Amino acid sequence: MNPRWTDVVIVRRDRTAPTGETTVVRMLGMLPAHWPCTPGDVGQDRVVLRIELRGVTDASAVRLAVSRVLSDAALHGWTREP
Repeated sequence: MNPRWTDVVIVRRDRTAPTGETTVVRMLGMLPAHWPCTPGDVGQDRVVLRIELRGVTDASAVRLAVSRVLSDAALHGWTREP
């Protein structure tokens, strides 16, 4: 069976926020440790994370977790693209 993935794209909306390189490390550290995540395109103002969907983890659970992570003060200035 091929794994299912979802891509999460976050963008920097505040130029005073840390760049993508710092943000991707913070994101990976705050998402559930059991989720297989792979950084995709990491730029100054845009980050793509690929997260494997397995078990009860679905795209809705990923969106909810990413929203929670983005509410952390360390990620102020970044937002998820729909």
